[in-house]
Amino acid sequence: MRTIRLFLILLSFTVSFSIQAQQPKKPNAAEIQLMLQKLNVLGSVLYVAAHPDDENTRVIAYMANEKKFNTAYLSATRGDGGQNLIGSEIRELLGLIRTQELLAARRTDGGQQYFSRANDFGYSKNPEETFEIWDKDQVLADFVRVYRKHRPDIIITRFPGTGLGGHGHHTASAILAKEAFELAADKKQYPASAEKYGVWQPKRLLFNTHPFFYRRAGIEMDTASLMTLDLGAYNPLLGKSYPEIASLSRSMHKSQGFGSTGSRGTQIEYFDHTAGDRSSDMFDGIDTSWRRVKGGDKVGYHVDNALMHFDPTNPSIIIPDLVQAYKELEKVKDAYWKTIKQQEIKDLIKACTGLYMEVKADQFAYTPGDSMMLSVESINRSAIDMKLVSIKLGDVQSFDVNQQLINNQPFNMDRKYLLDEDAVYSDPYWLREEGSLGMYKVADQNLIGTPENAPALSWIATVEIEGALLEYELPVIYKENSPVDGESYRPLEVTPPVFLNISEKVYVFGNGASKKVDVQVLAGKSGLSGEVSLDIPSGWKVAPENYAFELNDKGAEATFTFELFPPATASSGEVSAVANIGGKAYNNSLVRIEYDHIPVQALFPVSKAKVVKVELEKRGTNVGYIVGSGDEIPASLEQIGYQVTELSNGDITADKMKNYDAVILGIRAYNTNDRLKFYQEELMEYVKNGGTMIVQYNTSHALVTKDLGPYPLQLSRDRVTVEGAEVRILKPAHPVLNFPNKITNADFEGWVQERGLYFPNEWDEQYEAILSSNDPGEDPKDGGLLVAKYGKGYYIYSGYSWFRELPAGVPGAYRIFTNMISIGKE
Repeated sequence: MRTIRLFLILLSFTVSFSIQAQQPKKPNAAEIQLMLQKLNVLGSVLYVAAHPDDENTRVIAYMANEKKFNTAYLSATRGDGGQNLIGSEIRELLGLIRTQELLAARRTDGGQQYFSRANDFGYSKNPEETFEIWDKDQVLADFVRVYRKHRPDIIITRFPGTGLGGHGHHTASAILAKEAFELAADKKQYPASAEKYGVWQPKRLLFNTHPFFYRRAGIEMDTASLMTLDLGAYNPLLGKSYPEIASLSRSMHKSQGFGSTGSRGTQIEYFDHTAGDRSSDMFDGIDTSWRRVKGGDKVGYHVDNALMHFDPTNPSIIIPDLVQAYKELEKVKDAYWKTIKQQEIKDLIKACTGLYMEVKADQFAYTPGDSMMLSVESINRSAIDMKLVSIKLGDVQSFDVNQQLINNQPFNMDRKYLLDEDAVYSDPYWLREEGSLGMYKVADQNLIGTPENAPALSWIATVEIEGALLEYELPVIYKENSPVDGESYRPLEVTPPVFLNISEKVYVFGNGASKKVDVQVLAGKSGLSGEVSLDIPSGWKVAPENYAFELNDKGAEATFTFELFPPATASSGEVSAVANIGGKAYNNSLVRIEYDHIPVQALFPVSKAKVVKVELEKRGTNVGYIVGSGDEIPASLEQIGYQVTELSNGDITADKMKNYDAVILGIRAYNTNDRLKFYQEELMEYVKNGGTMIVQYNTSHALVTKDLGPYPLQLSRDRVTVEGAEVRILKPAHPVLNFPNKITNADFEGWVQERGLYFPNEWDEQYEAILSSNDPGEDPKDGGLLVAKYGKGYYIYSGYSWFRELPAGVPGAYRIFTNMISIGKE
C-alpha cells in the first residue's frame, strides 16, 4: 500500500470535489437543487455493453438526471482494439485514452463507470470466438462483482444475446450480463465478492432494443410488446434536454470520431424483457423512497424539509436540515444506501456553504523518498459555523487542528512532506503486470472494476458543522496557471527515479549491417549517477557494453548511442534498456499522453524495443505519405531505409509527386481528409504518369468520395479477424509477390490482432485480386489486396492491417509492403 511520511511544519488539510486531475466542481444553485432532489431517490440502474462508446448516453443521462437513480455503465473492455482518429496510439495506449474518454462522458451525463478485466483484442464475429480469447469465468466474476457492488434494481444491455449485435464482444457482453443476473444472488458463486459486498438480486434485466437489430434479421420491430421511455424531456435546472446532454457526453469519444449533435423533442427508446420480473413498466415494484431502508423515514423527513426550505439565493439555509438527515442516516443499517447517501449529503453541505479546500503540490511528479512542499487554501463562504477538527493521513497519522473557518476569510499555509521509499508508482493499475491477449492481470482484487487509479496522494479531513463531524477523503492536486487556459490541473504522479526511452519501438534489420540504438536517460530526481546498458537477445551483439551517466538536476537528460549488430540469419527478439543506480536496476520508460479533452496520462512501461532481422530487398527510396486517422507506418518504413515525406494538401499535385517512388494513403484517409475528393484527379494523374499509389483501408461510411481508384470498387464490412487465418495466394506469379522479395505462406506467420478489415467485395475486372483469406466457416474474402495497372503506373488498394503489423515488427508484413512500394521497378 502507498504510504507517506509526514514532517509537520504547519497544519494543513484539503476538501475538494475534484476528480483526479479535474478542476474542482463548484455547483451552482440549480445543480445544488438537482443534487438535493437526487438525495431523496433510492434507486439504482446499471447499463452494460462491451466497449467505450457502446453505451446509450441518452438512457444514462435520463436515468441519472430525470429519474435521479444511482446510474452507472459497465463496459466489458477499455476499447484497446479500436482505431484512433486523433493520434497514433493503439492497443493499450488507446485503451487508456478511451478509459479517460468514458470518464469524461460520465462527468457529462451524471453516471459512474466500471470495467471488467477483459482486453479488447480486436473485432470478433461471434461470442464463441470471443470466449476463446477472454477468460469467460474471470469476466463473469467481474460482472458479478460489479452487480454486487453497485446493486442495480434494473440492468439494461445495449445488445441482445442472439448475435444480432454484430461484434462478438457485443453478444458476449449480453450473455455475461444475463448469466451474472442469475448468479449474483448466490453466495456460493464467486464467494470473494459475496463476502466483500454481499449478494444481490436485481429486479429485472432489459435489452435496450432498436430497429436496426431487427433489420439485421430481416424483420420489423414489433413495438406493441416493448416497454417505452420518452427520453426527450427537458431539464430546466440543467438547461438542456436529455438528448442534448447525451450528445455532449457521446462527443467525449473523440478518438472514435463520435462527435454528436443534440436534439430536442420527443425521443422514444424501447426496452425488451430479458430476465427477472415481467411488467409493462420497467420501474414497477421498485421502491425508490426512503421507506426502502429501515429508519429511512426519519432521514426522508429532514430531506423533505431541506427541499421545502431550499432558497437558491441562500443555499446554506438548509444546512441544519441536511445535518439532521446525516445524523439520522448514521442510525441506518443498510450499508449500501447509507454510504451513498452520506456522501451525497456531505457533497451538498460543501456545495451549500461554498466550502473550497485544496492542497496543491509544488510539482506534478515525485519519486519515492522525495520531499514535497504543499500549499493549502481553504475558505468557508457562508455564515454557517464551521471548524476543521483534524487531518488524518491514511491509517497512519492523525493531527488535531481545531481551526475555526470564518465566513469568507481565507485560510492558507505551506507544509512539507516526505514520500516513503516504497511509495507505489502511479501508472495505470491494469498495465502494471503483463496479462494475456484477452485479459488484463490485476493483482489487487479490490481494484477490479474500478475505472482508474486512486489519486497518487489522498487526505482525510474532519470538519465539524452543526455538531456533526463530517469526513472528506480528497486528493492532493497539482495546478498551474497557463497563459492561454488560465487555471490548469493535471494528475499528481509518483514515478521511478530514472526513465530510459529507446528511440524506436521496432528495429528492422534488412540485408544491411548494424543499426544505431539511441537511449535517452531522463532524471526523475536530482543527483543521479549510474550506468546504462542494453539487454539483447542471444546471437545479437552490442557496442559498447555500457555508458556511465551523471544527471545532477531533475528533468536533465542525456542520450547514449549503442550499435546493435544482428545475427547473420533471420531472427527476432527484444532489447531492453537498464540503468544501474547504487546497485539497483531500473528499466522503466516514460510515456505521457496529452489531449485537451482528458487529463494527462502517464505510464512507465518496461523500456524495450522489438528487433527483427529479416531477409529483405527493396527498390526505391522516396515515399510520400498522406496522413489519415493516424498510424505509425511512416516510422516503420523509415526503419527499412525509406525517406518518408508527409504530404500536405498543397503537395498533392501530379507534378510535385512525380519524384516519389510511391504515394501512400494512411488508414481511413478517405474518411477523414475532406480535401481528398478535390485531389483525387491529381492522384490518378500521378499513377497514370508512372507512379505507385497505395491506399490502406477505409470504411464505407462517410467516404469523402466514392471514386477511390482509377476503376470502380465497392467497400464492404468484410474482414478477417483471426490473425492466424489461412492466406491463400491467388496470383503466385504476380510481380507484387515476387519482386524484390519472394512472398510465401511463411510471410503470413506471426501476425497480430487480425488479418484485415473492410475489404472491397466488388471491383472492376481491371483489378487483380492477389490474396484470399477468411475466418473459420466463412466464404473466401478475395478483396484484401487489389492491384491495377493504370497508364504507366500501379494502383493498389489493401485492407490488410499493415498499420498493426509493421509497428509490431512482423517480418512478412515488411516484405510484402516493400514489394508494394517496389512494384514496377524491376
